[in-house]
Amino acid sequence: MTATAHEITYRLNQKRSINGAFPGPKSQALNERRAAVVAAGVSSGVPVYVEDADGGIIRDVDGNSFIDLGSGIAVTSVGASDPAVVAAVQDAAAHFTHTCFMVTPYEGYVAVAEQLNRLTPGDHEKRTVLFNSGAEAVENAVKVARLATGRDAVVAFDHAYHGRTNLTMALTAKAMPYKTNFGPFAPEVYRVPMSYPFREENPEITGAEAAKRAITMIEKQIGGDQVAAIIIEPIQGEGGFIVPAEGFLPALSAWAKEKGIVFIADEVQSGFCRTGEWFAVNHEGVVPDIITMAKGIAGGLPLSAITGRADLLDAVHPGGLGGTYGGNPVACAAALAAIGTMEQHDLNARARHIEEVALGRLRELAADPSAGGVIGDVRGRGAMLAIELVQAGSKEPNAELTKAVAAACLQEGVIILTCGTYGNVIRLLPPLVISDELLLDGLEVLAAAIKANA
Repeated sequence: MTATAHEITYRLNQKRSINGAFPGPKSQALNERRAAVVAAGVSSGVPVYVEDADGGIIRDVDGNSFIDLGSGIAVTSVGASDPAVVAAVQDAAAHFTHTCFMVTPYEGYVAVAEQLNRLTPGDHEKRTVLFNSGAEAVENAVKVARLATGRDAVVAFDHAYHGRTNLTMALTAKAMPYKTNFGPFAPEVYRVPMSYPFREENPEITGAEAAKRAITMIEKQIGGDQVAAIIIEPIQGEGGFIVPAEGFLPALSAWAKEKGIVFIADEVQSGFCRTGEWFAVNHEGVVPDIITMAKGIAGGLPLSAITGRADLLDAVHPGGLGGTYGGNPVACAAALAAIGTMEQHDLNARARHIEEVALGRLRELAADPSAGGVIGDVRGRGAMLAIELVQAGSKEPNAELTKAVAAACLQEGVIILTCGTYGNVIRLLPPLVISDELLLDGLEVLAAAIKANA
């Protein structure tokens, strides 16, 4: 049954409420403490400190309640304090918090692997390895591909984001703030054009044609027989929530299979019901050789994974994969509970409902003359939605307006996130358990902020 506002219970009142100016005095005091001890390179988009969070609400230490349209960057899909996750974590922590699976294993790790092998696309034999972060999953997926193929080259795409470690920085496209002055980067990484329908020079180009463009570049500049892996986000995240044209992913996947290239789907942000399917590749029936996962996997606890063809992952020698904290028992318990909540409440259907509600309102806004013609594109799937803001009457990115809209929303008690290669995309990632009333309230605040600043 699809989850509705009446079927999900909340601890906190699901209403936004701002009690005067903010940051409030308690948040200001915490900011002063932070400045003295936390490195300046770690930044925060919202200048308030969280005291509690539940459903679609984040409450700060000064008693302000904000509508959460970010989910901690697509992490708290089941809510920030899902009762099933909380209970599972409490029970697991009461027994043991760590032994290291590489020393003394435990059932939770095996149970999570069983679930991921079941849920990921394809009916082939699979193997899973658990890690801590999305970047760590990506690193290990590339390791597996290189070992299994005996090749070195890895192909990534324009606008891609894959992490902040050395290899994943090389895979990531955007320089600032992710790569600037952090080089040199890992070698044998090549970049080809993405299918970006809104910004294509030829607006009529099909997904298959865009894939051929990328494949031609790979063949000419690298050689298909030299490529170990192609890695792609089925819907790009930090790059701007870019949904490639239909047919782009299937064509790339088919060519990779023909050439013996490992096709890696980076579903760190788009996985676990976020797009209305368990994984975004399901929308076009693509079956990756390896899929990387994190974020929404464990209800907020740090856990990531790679799941892939058994022949690929079993090719790695014993000890070649792992890590001290990978598949931590408490995080595994949280993941099993979070997956249970997703299935119990059919959060895939809930994400599709959020898409229906939100996309309709956003498209109305884009067509509204009072919005000033600054919404260039509305796109996304499920509860992974975006609007791209431009200079009126053009496709010129409007990063300044994007920042102003985010700040205006915050003043009214709505947390939204921005992204995009050009800094001009507002992305919406509400918890999948948010009520319709709260979602619509947040969208109205966003609409007012755009109209007021256009």
